[in-house]
Amino acid sequence: MSELTKRILIMLCLIFITSPSIAKTLTFAVVPQQSAKKMAQKWQPLIDYLSKYTGLTIEFKTAKDIPTFEANVSAGLYDIAYMNPYHFVVFNDSAGYRSIAHQRDKKIRGLIVVHKDSPVQSLADLNGAEIAFPAPAAFAATIITSAHLRKKGIAFIPRYVKSHDSVYLSVQRNFFKAGGGIFRTLNISPDSVKSDLRVLWESKGYTPHAIATHPKMAEVDRQAILNALIALSNDSSKASILSRIGFSGFVASSDSDWDDVRALGIASLSRPHL
Repeated sequence: MSELTKRILIMLCLIFITSPSIAKTLTFAVVPQQSAKKMAQKWQPLIDYLSKYTGLTIEFKTAKDIPTFEANVSAGLYDIAYMNPYHFVVFNDSAGYRSIAHQRDKKIRGLIVVHKDSPVQSLADLNGAEIAFPAPAAFAATIITSAHLRKKGIAFIPRYVKSHDSVYLSVQRNFFKAGGGIFRTLNISPDSVKSDLRVLWESKGYTPHAIATHPKMAEVDRQAILNALIALSNDSSKASILSRIGFSGFVASSDSDWDDVRALGIASLSRPHL
């Protein structure tokens, strides 16, 4: 090997060693309460804002259904995830996800909706009925609503239709007498569907969905994301980003904020709910 070749190789090595590494792309996953296309349309502006504010490269993710989302969070596949209160309690314990924020001035409530023209006027009228739910582990839409029905001694047959949108649509089309949901997803449903539905019952309020980060995420990146969420919440010129997802803003959170959910005694996804 000639002296010139050696020098060239040394220079290439130095360039490789000293050049900045390609920034890692962080994944921000959102629990699939609606179709993937709708989710992307609503959440992408927020992801773009976070990327620009923090300087981090952040990519939107969701899953084809809630069970797939659960499996991915359990496996630690997402850097950042927006998950329901039940999921957070489970994955905080089992996978180590840590909360950074939740929706401001919000308590999550389970709803039972019926068609506006339905003869059903009370929960007792649902005895023996098939009821639509998004998924077994949907916290407010399934777990809270079905627990209340059981407490009242009302027998029902659960049918899982994969998303909140599918619940509302199936009730609107009279495929089922009733369905479980939450105000946020009901309020952002198409008017053609929402106008045909009536809220039959709502639960008490619980700490809402968490934005949580993978346990290995650097603290400086966690803080940068939190700063961005708080800045967005205080910037009236960016209100449209929040309104797309039905939020008024975010507040910083701690893992103990979900102790009201832990008090329900739900320990893992393997626990039977229905």
